[in-house]
Amino acid sequence: MNPTKTIHLLRYICAFGYLLCCLSMVHAQQAISACQDSSITPVPFLQRIPYKQLVLPVGLMTYGIIALESHFLIGQNQEIRNELQENIDRKFTVDDFSQYASTASVFILDMAGVKAKHNLKQRFFTTAVSHAIMAATVMSVKNTGTVWRPDSSANNSFPSGHTATAFIGAELLWQEYRNQSIWYGIAGYTVAAGTGFFRMYNNKHWLSDVAMGAGIGILSTKIAYWLLPLVDYKFKGKSRDYILLPSYNGRQISLVGSLTF
Repeated sequence: MNPTKTIHLLRYICAFGYLLCCLSMVHAQQAISACQDSSITPVPFLQRIPYKQLVLPVGLMTYGIIALESHFLIGQNQEIRNELQENIDRKFTVDDFSQYASTASVFILDMAGVKAKHNLKQRFFTTAVSHAIMAATVMSVKNTGTVWRPDSSANNSFPSGHTATAFIGAELLWQEYRNQSIWYGIAGYTVAAGTGFFRMYNNKHWLSDVAMGAGIGILSTKIAYWLLPLVDYKFKGKSRDYILLPSYNGRQISLVGSLTF
């Protein structure tokens, strides 16, 4: 294996581990908080980790990482790209908008009378945190700049940020409205999958880019929801309003927070 590629692959794995470290920190802090509250019986750390919920995102991310060096999977990327580019007369940039559709629906549906699982402040928190984790992870990997886009327009193809954003929205919909109807979550994941497809259709990403982006988006959102009980516990019984808003100007990622007493 080329030494340079090996170094970059290790960087990808480190970014992958970053998300898992966030998960570990969340549950460790929750365990500490539980011990401090005498009314709560502490649960062993390992028993608090929802391993089953990691299967889908970790599986997608593992595929994306392996596909960076697997000749077979690289060949699959090329084959899918060639098939999609046959007889295409025009591009459809719907993915530039569909990536945000599900996230917007998390707030629109509640205003339309479909009761969400969490209140507005809690939804703002999970939305902001999931996007912040996703953006930090995606940009850290993209900045290694080793994977060229299918159209050769840039060397930051891996992973797909559009897809990661879309799957955040899909998981948010699933978490908030699955008790109302599973079809809300299914619709969100359908839109997210469609976003990933159009990233490939428009010759902007490989299948492995899309898989990695989807995994990052789902896991980022799950981490945000695992953090939510900890935040609620800290603010329990206190009149405080909080909000977190991420932003990205094309070069830098920032997270603006506001806490009102």
